[in-house]
Amino acid sequence: MAIYSLKKKEKVTATTTTPTVSATMAMACTNPSCFFCIMKEPDSSVRRVGIKNCFKEIPLTDDQEHVLVLSGLFNIAMTQPDDPEFPSLGIFHCLARLISRSITDKDWLLRYQNVYIPYYAAHVIGSYTMNKVEFAEKAVESGVIPPLMELLRGKLTWVEQRVAVRALGHLASYERTFEAVAEYEKEVVELAMQLASTCLEVVYAEFVGVNDEKARLKYHGDLLTRGIGGMEMENRKAEEWASQLQCWSLYLLNCFAYKERAINLICRQEFLKDLCQMWGGLVNHTSPSGVGLIRILCYHKTGRKSIAESREVVESLCNLSRSSDDWQYVGVDCLLLLLRDQDTRYKVMEIAILFLVDLVELGSLGGRSYVGEAITRTLLLDYNQTRSKLKNNKVVERALEEIWVLKLERKRRERMMSNEKVEERKVLISLIKQQGNQRCWLGEVEEAIVKYSEALELCPSRLRKERVVLHSNRAQCHLLLGDPDAAIRDATRALSLSTPPNSHGKSLWRRSQAYDMKGLAKESLMDCIMFINGCINSETTKRIKVPYFAARMISKQMEATWLFSTARSKLSSTQPNKVQESDDEDEGGNDEQQLDEMMRTMMENKNFKSGLSTIIEEPLIGKGESKRKLERAMPRNKAVVPPST
Repeated sequence: MAIYSLKKKEKVTATTTTPTVSATMAMACTNPSCFFCIMKEPDSSVRRVGIKNCFKEIPLTDDQEHVLVLSGLFNIAMTQPDDPEFPSLGIFHCLARLISRSITDKDWLLRYQNVYIPYYAAHVIGSYTMNKVEFAEKAVESGVIPPLMELLRGKLTWVEQRVAVRALGHLASYERTFEAVAEYEKEVVELAMQLASTCLEVVYAEFVGVNDEKARLKYHGDLLTRGIGGMEMENRKAEEWASQLQCWSLYLLNCFAYKERAINLICRQEFLKDLCQMWGGLVNHTSPSGVGLIRILCYHKTGRKSIAESREVVESLCNLSRSSDDWQYVGVDCLLLLLRDQDTRYKVMEIAILFLVDLVELGSLGGRSYVGEAITRTLLLDYNQTRSKLKNNKVVERALEEIWVLKLERKRRERMMSNEKVEERKVLISLIKQQGNQRCWLGEVEEAIVKYSEALELCPSRLRKERVVLHSNRAQCHLLLGDPDAAIRDATRALSLSTPPNSHGKSLWRRSQAYDMKGLAKESLMDCIMFINGCINSETTKRIKVPYFAARMISKQMEATWLFSTARSKLSSTQPNKVQESDDEDEGGNDEQQLDEMMRTMMENKNFKSGLSTIIEEPLIGKGESKRKLERAMPRNKAVVPPST
């Protein structure tokens, strides 16, 4: 899998990091075919001829400056990926031959600093082919796919796999070059699936989980940090690269799934379950990761059939649909596609309706308008037939009837309601709500639920703000009674009614607690982040206050959703003594530093205000006797936000 003697290379290569191009150019040069001197040639025609000759000679010669040339090409490709000069002069043929030589000639690879070359070469191919189909065609004609496949097979290490799968993903994304990649269809798909499923464990076992800096491959650390920074920076970058490796593997699979190729391979039940756990998250928050591929599969009959047969996958989509994750709308899309297909509708209806019933009043979401209306139409499709087919499931029948009454019969009745009547109802509802609040403060939680339910029954649909508060307060009561499912339902309904969706702070915090009670760390984390975002955006003073209970929840859930949490658990089960030693070393001071780092990452990735100053703030939960009674009713160790007024 990995290079057989990379550990040995540390003894035979220079211990310094790869020199920069600028440092090399500053040296006195006596080589008439020096690439950097040729690049400074003012005559463009002479320069082009010189560059073309360099690209032909580099793979055939043995020069310690080759790595400097590749490093320079890497920087140019990153900053000028659309410049046609190098692609037109044979750079792809040069890079393909260098990768092939890296794989077949171990002595050459371990000489000088050539071990960096295959990484740079594959990265340059990916950079030049990510935007221009003409460059992609030149790359394919130059024979880059076979050596890239060798890297994908793991002939070197995960670092080279990352850039190889990136380059192959770009080549597979164009209509004119897809078939060249598809010549390896079965192997490419199976390798990408394996890589997506196992790469986090590999990166953790081979790099992040290696606490002895000397035991790590030095060139990996150099590539990750450009030779600047210690193990902390290396680990942070390795986490980012591991997430990218997984996401690029999924992107390559997306290219095949989109063209309805290899669907049966991708739809293996074990891999579908793995997809549910693949979350770009805060490390790679711009990628839909696993759920993005699931959505593409949902557009195909075979994909829908396979997904509908997995309760675990359907439940994962349902949890996503009732979250404040950026990809919430993707979860909704997938469920609607499954429900509109008569072959899968009744397989998923019993699970999906219990989640989607809370979303029927959603407005816009993910650029889509009237999302709740689309959900309603889909759930009520063939209403009578659905009821008869699921007549033995009373829970589903009640949910269907609730949607029917809320979205059709109730709206019909309320059309005839005058504005004066609405105002009368509004006053009455306010009185009943205050009674519910009083019951809650006195610790009479069941009686408070009855009052909030009574107010909701009377509340016209158009009074959305009032309904937000009632649902949110009832969610708080369910939390106090230790019923997280009911709390999630009411909090979700409040967040669906809020404008924009998922913007009601107290409901976000309450649902975050409920998800925490159910062990759904990712969903709890996202709600808590949105809650903190609301605190920040509503803060008028210069010093931003993040409540202590929210900071504590963030710390807990970021630890649970850490990219390598599963890999760490697996490694600890096989090497308990080694992991215990590393845990002991972390005690006594690193927890606070890790929390600060996680909070900083969260703020950066969610586009929060810069210069955040966090102040620990105790939660306000009431005064005097009301406070003591409420504390007796609340779950232990849970921060409670008082009912809305």
